[in-house]
Parts: sequence; structure tokens; C-alpha cells
Amino acid sequence: MADTARVRPSIFPTLLYADAVAAIKQLTEAFGFTETSVYESEDGKVLHAELAYGNGAVMLGSKGRGGLFSEIMEEAGPSAAYLVVADVDAHHQRAVEHGVDVVMPPTDQDYGSRDYMARDLEGNIWCFGTYAPETTGG
Repeated sequence: MADTARVRPSIFPTLLYADAVAAIKQLTEAFGFTETSVYESEDGKVLHAELAYGNGAVMLGSKGRGGLFSEIMEEAGPSAAYLVVADVDAHHQRAVEHGVDVVMPPTDQDYGSRDYMARDLEGNIWCFGTYAPETTGG
């Protein structure tokens, strides 16, 4: 039987997109995220969404949705996040099959990791690799 225990990560990259609906589609279909919640306004803007990957998650929403965070982030540039994957080459192939802009193909690093990097529809960089540092928790 699969372990279905829920985990509460203590850090969440948070991004705003001009087209959050398209971002959610790309992140789930091309990169393998799982949509855990999406809250939309009556006009279809994503007010808040959570997508899980492994034991972590990312939060996102639509630019211009209102509120202080949206206002502060209005002119923010692209961001980057690193995600640990078990099979970099298979993950890369999935991204390629979905037309993702791969900016670095799977590459063996001097420190022992195998990584690739891709750009999402709005310029954010997603790094996927085998390097999985431990944290102290807490």
C-alpha cells in the first residue's frame, strides 16, 4: 500500500504569471507537477494555486489579481527553482515532448549531479537534477 501521509514543506517558491492557467498546464503536463489547489476569481484570474512535486510545492497566481503581493511583484523578473528528480533523462524527454524550451540539456556536473535546465512560458528557469542536499529541518 502506498504511503499517503501528507507533508508540509517549510519553503514555497511563489511566482506570478500573466497567464497562470497556461503556466499550470505546462508545469503539470511537461514537468510532472500535481495540481493540489486552484482558486480563481469570477473573471478567471488565478488568485492562488498550489502545485506539488515530490515532498515540495510551489505557489502561483495571476499577475494583476490585486493585493499587496501582486503589487510588489508587478515588475519582478523571472525566477529560478531547483527540483530533485530520480531520472533526469526521462524527465528531460517528457519536457521535450511537450515543447519546453530546454536551455541546458542533461549534463553531468563536477559535483556529481546530473542536471538540465528549462525555461517556462514566461521566462522562469526550472532546474531539474539529482543533487539532493540534506537540511537540518526544524
